[in-house]
Amino acid sequence: MAAFTTDAELNADLDFRLMANTFVTLFRRQNLLEECTTWLDKHGYQVTSLDAAAWSSEGDLLRSIGAALDFPDYYGRSLDAFNDCFGDVASYASYGIAPEATGLVLVFTDFDTFAAAHPESAQTVLDIIADNARRAALFGRRVMCLVHSSDPQIEFAPIGAMSVMWNDTEGLDASRRAD
Repeated sequence: MAAFTTDAELNADLDFRLMANTFVTLFRRQNLLEECTTWLDKHGYQVTSLDAAAWSSEGDLLRSIGAALDFPDYYGRSLDAFNDCFGDVASYASYGIAPEATGLVLVFTDFDTFAAAHPESAQTVLDIIADNARRAALFGRRVMCLVHSSDPQIEFAPIGAMSVMWNDTEGLDASRRAD
């Protein structure tokens, strides 16, 4: 998939809006996240969803992502190895993303559960994803991460030289309050 055109910006296409300011976007409302992933799927994106609440350790996170993206057997299940293999995925290597896909959307549900128990690992993984997504964009490849959190006040330090931001529907604190 080539880089975005000016039409995407003028039409305010969802994928353009999600990637315009950050490659990692937060969601509180599950139904809003599902609407976004449905739209992205219909527009040819490979949507890979992982339940972060099931991760009780950094090793669980690394194994889960490696399995979901079909990392090669030599994947070392460390953060450095994740950076290397995810960098390959972002560069459209022979694994992790279908060549015909518009782009890759990595979705973490209930990430607040993992982030509360392992804040440094959570921050580092998001940073690795953002850094590699930015590098992919330089080659006209689309990679993004959508992060679901039940905690409306969750925050992360800037990643990939960019802030982790709430989606445009839930940007205001009041819009993330219980429905």
